Formats: sequence, structure tokens, C-alpha cells
Amino acid sequence: MISVEGLSVEFGVKPLFSNASFVVNDHDRIALVGKNGAGKSTLLKILCGLQKPTSGAVAVPSDTTIGYLPQVMNLQDDTTVREEAQKAFADIQKVKARIDRMNEELAERTDYESNDYLSLVDKFTQEHDRYMMMGADNYEAELERTLVGLGFLRSDFDRPTSEFSGGWRMRIELAKILLRKPDVLLLDEPTNHLDIESIQWLEQFLAQSAKAVVLVSHDRAFINNVTNRTIEISCGQIVDYRVKYDEYVVLRSERREQQIRAYENQQKEMAEMRAFIERFRYQATKAVQVQQKIKQLEKIVPIEIDEVDRSAMRLKFPPCLRSGDYPVICDEVRKDYGEHTVFDHVALTIKRGEKVAFVGKNGEGKSTLVKCIMGEIPFTGMLKVGHNVQIGYFAQNQAQLLDESLTVFDTIEHVAKGDIRLRINDILGAFMFGGENSEKKVKVLSGGERSRLAMIRLLLEPVNLLILDEPTNHLDMMSKDVLKEAIRSFDGTAIIVSHDREFLDGLVTKVYEFGGGRVREHLGGIYDFLRDRQIASLDELGAAKAANTAASVHSAQVHGPNPTVSESKQSYAERKEIQKRISRTEKAVKESERKIEAMEARIAELDSLLMQPEKASDMTLVTEYTSTKQCLDEESERWMELSEELETVKALLEN
Repeated sequence: MISVEGLSVEFGVKPLFSNASFVVNDHDRIALVGKNGAGKSTLLKILCGLQKPTSGAVAVPSDTTIGYLPQVMNLQDDTTVREEAQKAFADIQKVKARIDRMNEELAERTDYESNDYLSLVDKFTQEHDRYMMMGADNYEAELERTLVGLGFLRSDFDRPTSEFSGGWRMRIELAKILLRKPDVLLLDEPTNHLDIESIQWLEQFLAQSAKAVVLVSHDRAFINNVTNRTIEISCGQIVDYRVKYDEYVVLRSERREQQIRAYENQQKEMAEMRAFIERFRYQATKAVQVQQKIKQLEKIVPIEIDEVDRSAMRLKFPPCLRSGDYPVICDEVRKDYGEHTVFDHVALTIKRGEKVAFVGKNGEGKSTLVKCIMGEIPFTGMLKVGHNVQIGYFAQNQAQLLDESLTVFDTIEHVAKGDIRLRINDILGAFMFGGENSEKKVKVLSGGERSRLAMIRLLLEPVNLLILDEPTNHLDMMSKDVLKEAIRSFDGTAIIVSHDREFLDGLVTKVYEFGGGRVREHLGGIYDFLRDRQIASLDELGAAKAANTAASVHSAQVHGPNPTVSESKQSYAERKEIQKRISRTEKAVKESERKIEAMEARIAELDSLLMQPEKASDMTLVTEYTSTKQCLDEESERWMELSEELETVKALLEN
């Protein structure tokens, strides 16, 4: 379907890769792997025609369609979720418009026996058959299935896309690409913005419906379940392994051992040649042999060894105080946002040394309970943090707290203690800050780089309770292995909010499932939890059992269970009251958005002023900038709470 021949890409003195040749065939499921910066995203852009190679050719048949999902893209804000997703069916809608026009013409004309009329009938029949073959009779149902599979509620379909975060809007773009059913799917980190249920839905979709797939992902379980072929970019070369990722890891290890032996043999041979040259350089009787050795030495192409996999490096947490036997105890904990109950009757006990996972659909309260444990938000009930507990907390906004004036190296040096100071460069290298990257200022780092740096800082601080909220989102496989091993050997207690099954596997011994306003405890690891729940697809996660019956509530797959609404129809008065609540909440959301917009505009003005040398040290401006930033963060949190409340109240009206 796609043929790559002699492809080379150069951005500087050393090429990203050179003389790459391979073919993407129908039904191939290809994992594109390599260290960060090896050129994976660049290769995807070249395959879809967005970027030109330095040399070589990419041949794509004219009738082959390609769907490409980049990591970052510009998103539209002028449509609803349904309208945006319907753009995937633009071709079907064009055919339908032509059919409608021909149908009108056939109804108006009366020259039934003319050749022109009969020709129009034939054309109408052909177009109608084509329309039906394109799936016209069920494309709306397919659209809804795809959006629900990617985590949207049916109540979301008519909401403007501007109300959603960047991650959710990327899901809309992914839905559009999947609905177009291209011959080749090119996906760059498609799981970054998906929760655990949506990832498994995507796995099933790609396995059952996709034709050919080339994807970049750091989710090992995802690429193992989806792919059957692995293409690696290493040392500027592309190596094609026709096996899934786990088998590739074994073959790559064997290949590297062969490279090392070949390299050692080559070095030995070159040393012998140099020794011969030095020994007989000035002997006339050996002049011919010396010249031959010199020429042979010049012709030798040095053997390169694949980059060293440092995932086996051990990162040990510094010693800390022993905490009490029970670092976290919850009893009848409840959290409400307005009239919306996030969770209720939460009772859990986490023992010292336990590693536990919080799992469930987005918006079910995982991060909210973490904030309750941290004491950041109020709640009702009893929540006790144990004696001598020192909490290390990693959240998505953790990166914003870094000192932007420091370098990467200085940031870590300030928290490193004891022998670990001697290994700072190794640690930075394991988290993709090796070489010159360690001298970068924090202020020039991307969001992902800042998150990784904040993670390293946390790993070096003396704590006995780790709370990690989606810690793997910006880590590659090597860095995740380092982090996983560090947590596994950590003497303290860990709470991990994550959708990465491979990361959680073998790490946690207890799983807390969030869904339907409840938190349920499951003993065992993440795959034990999935087997115990008999979940073939995590679409069922969050579904609750109906009272006094073992059957699952089917509607929970879409809306989640709602214990506050009876199954009987709501009375007129009840619906009217719900509509009033919707109206009040919508006004509050719009008011919050107005405040956020005003504060963002002011921060932009202050940024411009502080960039001027004469005003850079103006403490009045600095103080205003800091306070405005804090107010913006608080208002953004309030907007999220109001949006969740609005979503819940709208769901009540639909039930």
C-alpha cells in the first residue's frame, strides 16, 4: 500500500536516518519505535506527505487513503461534537445531496419515455447503490458508537467543541479519522489523551476494523495488543522486525549482543593492524605490507552498536522516616460540587508499604479523592492521614512549580542528597535529559519535558507516601521502566492514578475502582481486577449493579449509574426543577469563562510588560502577575467543577 525506497532525512551534520526501505502492506499493524528524537514523528509526516525527505521516495497508490493523527494539531471551535464528527462523512453527504437533486428532478419531469430520462434513472440507481455501499444507512449509528467508545456521553454530542479541553478535542479528531476508514492509519501517540476504557476500545477497533496501521506509542500493553510488526529507528538506520513488540525486545537484545561481539572483533583486528604498521613502518622490506594494512584500515567501516538501553538502571529513593501503620484511612467520605455528588460512603484503609491503583473513567473522582487526601479541597466524613506521613505528590500542574531560572541539572542538584549526587547525569539521561539537554533552562522546556523533570525531583525527595496522578503520560518506555522499578523497590506507600495497564502490572497489589459515585476495593493486581470483574472490554468499567439483582445496568456504559434518580419517569415538577438547575449552572459556567478570559488577557499584557528590560524588575508588576496567575488557577478549577456539575445535571434530565 505504501512503498518506501532509499529514504534519508538530514536536519544537521548527522542524519536522522538514511537509506531506509520498507513496505506497508494491507493488514500490517506496525509499531514504530526508537528513542525520543530518533525521527519517529518525522517518518509519519513523510509517509502522509506533510514533509519531504532529503532523498529517497515514498510511493502511495492514487486510490489509497491515509488518515494521520499528530500529537498536536489546530482544532476548530465553531461546531458541536456531533457536527465536527460528521465531517468524516463529507463524501457520503455529497453523494446524498446529488441523489436528492436527481430525485427532485425525476419527480418533476414527465418525459418518462425519453432517453434522457432513462439515462437519469440509470445514474440515480448507480449513485444510490454507491450511497448504500458507503454505509449510508447506518453512519449515524457508527458515529455514535465511535464517540461513546472514545469516552463521550450522548449528552455531549450537541455541546460546542469549545467547551472541551484539548485532550477531549483530540478525541474528536481521532473519531473523525477512524470514521473515515482510511486504507492506512498513521497514529502518533494516540493513547496520550485516552483513559483506560477508551484505550481498550481503540485496541478492539484497530484489531477488527482497521486495514493497515503505523503507530507510535509508549504504552507497551497497547502496542503489544495491536501490532504484529515492529520497525525500529536506531543509529540512523531503520531495522524491520516482523514480530510484535515483546518478541522484538528479545530479538533486539540478541542483535545487540551480536553487534557487541562484532564490534569487539573489529576493534581487535584494527588494533593488530595499527600495531603491525607501527612496528614495521620504517623497515624497507615490509613497506608493501605496511601500505596494504594502511589501505585496509582506511576501508573499514566502524560497526555501530545500538543505543544502550538503560532501563535496568536502579534508582533508589532516599531514606525517610517510618510512617504509621495506616498512612490513609477514609470512612464515609463524601464530596459534592454544588448539588452533584462525586462520590459518597467512601471507606478504605491503605496500609504502610502497599502500592495501590485508582482506576475508572475520567470524571469519576480519582483525582478529587487525591486532593481530599492532600487537604486541598473540603469534604465530609472522616479522612485521616497517619502519623509521620510525608507526602510526595505528582500532579499535572506540578511542572508549573519549577523554578524557570534554573537549568535542568541545577534543578535536580538542589534536591539530590548523598551518593545520588554522583549519579545525577545518569538519572537525567534515563529521563531523556542527557548531554547538552541537562544545561537547558527550565523556562525553555516543553510541557512534557517539565513534567519529566518534576517527576525526577519527586523521586529524589525523602517521602514515605507517594501520590502519582497519571505519572507516565510524558514518559517513554525506558523512563517508565526506571520509574516502575523505583516505585516497586520503594519502602513506603504509593497511590497511583493511571490508565497504563503495563505500568501497573506487577506494581500494585490492590485496585480501587471509581464509578457511579462509589469506590470499590479489589485485592490483587490490575489484571486480577480485570479478570475478577470479567471485563472483556473496559467499556463496562463504572457500571454498577442494580439493586437486588446481579445484572449490570446497561445504561451505565454510556451515562454511568445515577443513584439519585429513580428508574420511573420524572414528574413534571422534577424536570422543571432540573431545567432550572441547568440554567443556573450554565450561567455560572459562562461567568467563570468570562473571568478566565479577562485574567488570561491581563497575564498576556503583564508578560509583554515584563519582557521589557526597564520593567523586568518592577515588583508591582511581578506581584500582580503572581496573584493573577493564582486566581486564574483557582478559577480554572472552579470552571472544571461547574462543568462537571452541568454535565451531571443534564444527564439527570435525559434519564
